[in-house]
Amino acid sequence: MQFKRYSLRAASLVAALLLAAHMAWAAEPFKIRDIQVEGLQRVEPGTVFASMPLRVGDTYNDEKGTASIRALFALGLFTDVRLEINGDVLVVVVEERPSVAGVEFIGTREFDKDMLTKAMRDIGLAEGRPFDKALLDRAEQELKRQYINKSLYAAEVVSTVTPVERNRVSLAFTVIEGEPAKISEIRIVGNKAFSESTLRNLFDLDTGNWMSWYTKSDRYSRAKLNADIETMRSYYLARGYLEFRIDSTQVAIAPNKQDISITHNVTEGERFVVAGVRLAGNYLGREDEFKALVSIRPGEAYNADRVAETTKAFTDYFGRFGYAFARVQSVPEIDRSTSRVTLVLQAEPSRRAYVRRINVAGNNRTRDEVIRREFRQYESSWYDSDRIRLSRNRVDRLGYFSEVTMETTEVPGTPDQVDLTMKVVERPTGSLTLGAGFSSSEGLGLTFGISQQNAFGSGHSLGLQVNTSKINRLIVVNTTDPYFTQDGVSRTIDLYQRVSRPYYYEDSYALETVGTSLRFGIPFTERDTVYVGAGVERTTIVPGTYLPVAYQNYADQFGYASTAVPLTLGWGRDNRDSALVPTSGNLQRATAEWSTFGEVRYVRGTYNYQHFVPLTKQYTFAFNTDLALGQGIDGRPYPLFKNFYGGGLGSVRGFEAGSLGPRDSATGLTYGGPKKINFNVELQAPFPGAGNDRTLRVYTFVDAGNVYGPDDPIDAANFRVGGGVGISWISPMGPLRLAFARPIRQFEGDRIQYLQFQIGTTF
Repeated sequence: MQFKRYSLRAASLVAALLLAAHMAWAAEPFKIRDIQVEGLQRVEPGTVFASMPLRVGDTYNDEKGTASIRALFALGLFTDVRLEINGDVLVVVVEERPSVAGVEFIGTREFDKDMLTKAMRDIGLAEGRPFDKALLDRAEQELKRQYINKSLYAAEVVSTVTPVERNRVSLAFTVIEGEPAKISEIRIVGNKAFSESTLRNLFDLDTGNWMSWYTKSDRYSRAKLNADIETMRSYYLARGYLEFRIDSTQVAIAPNKQDISITHNVTEGERFVVAGVRLAGNYLGREDEFKALVSIRPGEAYNADRVAETTKAFTDYFGRFGYAFARVQSVPEIDRSTSRVTLVLQAEPSRRAYVRRINVAGNNRTRDEVIRREFRQYESSWYDSDRIRLSRNRVDRLGYFSEVTMETTEVPGTPDQVDLTMKVVERPTGSLTLGAGFSSSEGLGLTFGISQQNAFGSGHSLGLQVNTSKINRLIVVNTTDPYFTQDGVSRTIDLYQRVSRPYYYEDSYALETVGTSLRFGIPFTERDTVYVGAGVERTTIVPGTYLPVAYQNYADQFGYASTAVPLTLGWGRDNRDSALVPTSGNLQRATAEWSTFGEVRYVRGTYNYQHFVPLTKQYTFAFNTDLALGQGIDGRPYPLFKNFYGGGLGSVRGFEAGSLGPRDSATGLTYGGPKKINFNVELQAPFPGAGNDRTLRVYTFVDAGNVYGPDDPIDAANFRVGGGVGISWISPMGPLRLAFARPIRQFEGDRIQYLQFQIGTTF
């Protein structure tokens, strides 16, 4: 049979198109009786047929042939495509791209290999995917860029493609990371008012010290450099240098790619003093109210922080009346002859707006309702900046998010409406608490606690505490529903069992307590919460050796087992700027407990006050006090098993936990008392070499306090006093505090404990 065989061949899509457009001859149009595909290995024939614009029964021409080649190349599955005509049969001959057999990373210590494998998969280089040399080159360059971001400028990345059986290739990225480039010099040129060392101390980047292995402050980072530049600019602008500018910043890398030098060229300008402040524009007829918000003081040096504070206060005050788009600008009128400046605060309230919709973004685990119930700005109501700020702060105080921001956007086509978007960044809300202490009498005592503040994204908290000490054993299970009612009343349920055995011996006496309690938290204001509750507990004095006389007398009079039904009332207010690393504000808590039912009758109360004062950006002064008092009622003595204890972390450091207070005359054992008083002061400072890093700090402290019996007067002459130094570290497992303390004032028989640490406490 006579037939003609024509071929259109292309090494690439461009070559195919050129060949089709410029070939010297063309195939005669014909009706396609059949289409055959040759060269397929892994690609399904249906993929080829579905991509081509030609079908059996169509009339073939060169234009349709070119379109078919273009469509098949666009799949990215083939390195070569050609069309052959065998009579009235169209034969599609393809050469498949090799597939990726695997991706391997060699020498990558700085990055996790699983993370790199995922990154390669995201860009298309993964096992089973078609191999693309362009993607390989892009991946190699991106990997080099990531190493540069980590100051590893000497890193070398070489990609290798190894053919394997069945038209596959194995990819390997071989990396020689080298040593990270470090900052060897930071220079500031043009400074006159402040010394170079003073300015360098403001920076997060430095030339390194003995703590650089932790802070990595000597590793160059563009983001940190920009932050340092802004810090220096703010420092000058806050001290009167209105025209200060940074002319240029040069970052130079030595030929060995190991040393980096940074040079800032600055022009300070003159120092200006504020001559006066003037209001201009539309202030809604409330000029006197706005003037009260001005924090800029004539006669003082120009301070950009005060100016920003004032303009923000003006904008927020406009927002209280619904003016979401108010613009406030500070326009300086400079008199260079006297180095004085008059600030004109120009205001334009624009138009009043109300909130159409409030969106929530970033909460992948936390339910929307958990966030929305904290809002105080509502949809379809007037825009109120105070309520918006309060909403943001309430969500932030939940503790479920590392970052909370609120964005305002205009509604297109509706100038008097805005949409609000609250963006959150979730953080792990589970916490692990570990504690330990060692003493000659008790040995090593361990405490363990685990809690989840946002269980299953519901906002509920679940907790478990366990103490494995041979002397004091404890297990507590609790759960809190922060919105038991729609009005924000919380509910907490506790189940607990405590066993206190003062000696290791199995036949020594013990105190066993089993109980449960139910508490409700009622929010009276945005900052004040009142707690009410009730509980039932059963306490048993287990007879044994070394039973104190006081306990024996109590058991003889009221029995070895007794039941109490305590009613509780509490109040709390938290004004701290951070619950994790507070630097300002205060925390107050007060509780009262009253048992009028059962065999045990008593009343007792506690009060805790913490206050934080920022001395500078790096130093914080902290003060803490704990007061407690108990009294028996209805003619019954205060129950000994409700006594307070002192000593150790959270009390008087340097003394063994629970060792302060009255002692049994026969055994010398401390059994606590109904009166307790503690005072703690701390000076918190940066860890040497850690710079401005607030996750690692040192502190020095002085503690004083004691526990007193029912008939003992509270006398400061009997205070135990301890002092020392410690380390505070926000570790991956939670806040860790390590204290080394020595008694400053001690008495005969006191049990000393020099080293104490705990994970999971903040003071």
